[in-house]
Amino acid sequence: MVRSLAIPKTLTTFPRIYLSTKIQTSNLQPFTDHELTNRWNIYDSDFNSESFYTSLLDRSTCRRHLHQIHSRIIVNGFQCNGFIVTKFIHISSNLGEISYARKLFDKFPEPYVFLWNAMIRGYSKQNMFKEAITLYTQMQKVGVGPDCFTLPHVLKACGGAAALKVGKAVHGQIFRRGFEADVFVQNGVVAVYAKCGRIDNARIVFEGLGDRTIVSWTSIISAYAQNGQPVEALRIFKTMRSYGMQPDWITLVSVISAYTDIEDLGQGKSFHSCVIKMGLEFEPDLRIALTTLYAKCGHVMIAKSLFDEMEISNVIMWNTMISGFAKNGYSNEAITLFQKMLSKKLTPDSVTVCSTILACAHLGSLEEARKMGEYIDKSNYKFDVFVNTALIDMYAKCGSIHLARKVFDETKTKDIVVWSAMIVGYGLHGKAQEAINLFHLMKQANMSPNDVTFIGLLTSCNHAGLVEEGWGIFNSMKDYGIVPRHQHYACVVDLLGRAGCLDKAYEFITNMPIKPGVSIWGALLSASRIYRHVALGEYSAEQLFSVDPYNTGHYVQLSNLYASVYMWSGVARVRVLMKERGLSKDMGCSMIEIEGKLHVFRMGDRSHPRSDEIFEEHKRLDRRLKEAGFVADMESVLHDLSYEDMEESLWNHSERLAIAYGIISTPFGTTLRITKNLRACVNCHAAIKLISRLEKREIVVRDANRFHHLKDGECSCGDYW
Repeated sequence: MVRSLAIPKTLTTFPRIYLSTKIQTSNLQPFTDHELTNRWNIYDSDFNSESFYTSLLDRSTCRRHLHQIHSRIIVNGFQCNGFIVTKFIHISSNLGEISYARKLFDKFPEPYVFLWNAMIRGYSKQNMFKEAITLYTQMQKVGVGPDCFTLPHVLKACGGAAALKVGKAVHGQIFRRGFEADVFVQNGVVAVYAKCGRIDNARIVFEGLGDRTIVSWTSIISAYAQNGQPVEALRIFKTMRSYGMQPDWITLVSVISAYTDIEDLGQGKSFHSCVIKMGLEFEPDLRIALTTLYAKCGHVMIAKSLFDEMEISNVIMWNTMISGFAKNGYSNEAITLFQKMLSKKLTPDSVTVCSTILACAHLGSLEEARKMGEYIDKSNYKFDVFVNTALIDMYAKCGSIHLARKVFDETKTKDIVVWSAMIVGYGLHGKAQEAINLFHLMKQANMSPNDVTFIGLLTSCNHAGLVEEGWGIFNSMKDYGIVPRHQHYACVVDLLGRAGCLDKAYEFITNMPIKPGVSIWGALLSASRIYRHVALGEYSAEQLFSVDPYNTGHYVQLSNLYASVYMWSGVARVRVLMKERGLSKDMGCSMIEIEGKLHVFRMGDRSHPRSDEIFEEHKRLDRRLKEAGFVADMESVLHDLSYEDMEESLWNHSERLAIAYGIISTPFGTTLRITKNLRACVNCHAAIKLISRLEKREIVVRDANRFHHLKDGECSCGDYW
């Protein structure tokens, strides 16, 4: 039985508390005695206590003010005045003093629905969703029924906490209590289902609305946009416009986000113009949405200009920009922005940290990777599984599989993503046996592999020539209910092709249950180049040119195949084809990190300040190579060059210059770490192996495919790459 509570006479003007409260933040001084007692004579018969305390509360800007007012309320016996206490709870919540508000609420004898509403609203506004739901439950236990003002805040809490079960229960109560026609309440229901991923339920509720407001339309548009259905979100927006409904800034955020997901920069720019015309260009959420749009579509400098124009940018805005830089090849800029964020005493979240780690991984700088690792060790993210997974990937891509394994071993809670990241890291470094051993440990830990785990395992086998092991691993995927993707099939083709089983590789492709893509034909072309199988290489190239006609790498591979068998007419045809399509060979470049600074070299590059010293050292190394019996491999060098020009062309490759600079810039025995944007050529690979023995240094080379650890004249790849 619902208990009925008497409402004090002072609540006759209660609706006033739902008006927006303007809080002045300029005056943080305590209230004077004159303000508290003499502004109105509280003993006058005409004194209005509610107006007096409402005025004081509206002017409150800190906890000290609340203490003063609270004391005066108690002294004058108004602590049980429902209107004043409700107002006090609202203001306390607005100031972030939710615990203070709760103390007042708990001391109020038999609070009625308006006080419950104020407290639930406060929790919901402060994103304390579980507390709001718990309080709503307590409210019903004591027999206080919700009204139309209670439910929107409870529904917001259900959506924020992804509490679908509670949300459904509240939905049922809405019908039982007769609020099914309240559009504000029903909008909250749509939002709950959307945030809990139940898009079909959200659509049913929306379709049942008789009176759809802009909030209704925005709720369903946001539902589709946030649940990976941007096209449907845009279709509903078009329908909304056909009804003559004008969008507000919240609607525009969802629409721009939808255009971002489908990477439609043209329409996104149109809405940017619309935002400017509406005078909303400095609305924070819209600015974030627009920055994300330009960053994701590759226009990072436009995104940066939007970011720079923000007077006060929140963590989400910083995340958008750092992530935009990291994912578009601006690694240095992403790291610099992260450091700037820290200098401003802003606290990054896990998204910020993971985006910066990604930038370090792309940069390939072990020095920057170490700095990032040190920061994580001192932060609250030391045991964050997502951050640790990113760290494992970063260290592996920056050349230190040892540090990657250290993070892996120190990660207390390992999910399948952590295990897979480590296995993929071993694959990148060609450590097949370590990857397979870790796979067995993973199974012993009762962890089921996913599709990424098998990509790491197959890549490891590719780079080590473990054909039987790789084939067995591929066939075992079905035992775990995993359907192979293009990348798995490409790994098998690569595995067979590298081992010289070209016919088996081709037969495997023809029997695949899916249509072969670029990665599969590319693997076969690469194998054909290694084993000089012209017919198969030409066929693979034809398939590649038909589906990926503007990828320069395919033409270079075919040209190198022709050159390796002295088919110079074929080389000429490829040159003509590239010229007709406006393509040119990618310029190779190599980077070496010395004392935290990256130095970039191109073939024959003399732009470095120490160029004379570099080439002098380069000549010295070349003499030592020849004295040791090294003979340059002239295959695949342009046939229209003289022998001397061919030799100089190979001699001047960028990685050779980077190594020369590393030797003159570091103490004897220091490990040199080189990053190259293209695949290492056979000649340079052989030369660097010998240099590692002659100079008694370990040289780590990260090329476009994998890592090569060269030491004492041997390479970790076993000449199998």
